Amino acid sequence: MSLRQEIEAFRPGNEQEEKDRQELLTWLSSGLDIYSRRCNAAHLTASAWVVSPDRAQVLMIYHNIYHSWAWMGGHADGMEDLRAVAEKEVREECGLETLTSLCNGIFSLEVLTVDGHEKRGHYVSSHLHLNVTYLFEADPSAPVFIKPDENSGVAWIPTGEVAAKVTEPWMTARIYRKLMDRVQQEYPKKEY
Repeated sequence: MSLRQEIEAFRPGNEQEEKDRQELLTWLSSGLDIYSRRCNAAHLTASAWVVSPDRAQVLMIYHNIYHSWAWMGGHADGMEDLRAVAEKEVREECGLETLTSLCNGIFSLEVLTVDGHEKRGHYVSSHLHLNVTYLFEADPSAPVFIKPDENSGVAWIPTGEVAAKVTEPWMTARIYRKLMDRVQQEYPKKEY
């Protein structure tokens, strides 16, 4: 199934996702190469929301650019399989090797603004991340590591503490809260 088909099949859970779904479809129809960063105004990214089996914790990194605890993810950089992008980013950003996908398709959609910033000594203009989020489960006892050029912390954060840790109020209120609520409603903890 193509990304367009996946996004068309995705059922938004709220108004933000419906509007962002339409925006993603518009960009996919634009003829621009949004799979790469050559499209400076907007490009595709994939994020991973990684939860513990008991759903009480989420794996987050302390992002060096945003100076906040955040999910893991990154640019498509030419890859069309965005689930594979999300998995790759988890491995690269924290070293976690074993992930179990909890959702057959897309878990969430977001159009995210990125302010202009310096990255590796070069200025990056403000732009949009046309983001697709995937849901994974992992073992909190599995080894993880910091990737110093991107983050300065990796931690399993109790879901009740996410709002206090994240310094980006909009991300907490509109994105992370939505993801935590959806996990609790649609993917309850495993019973052993």
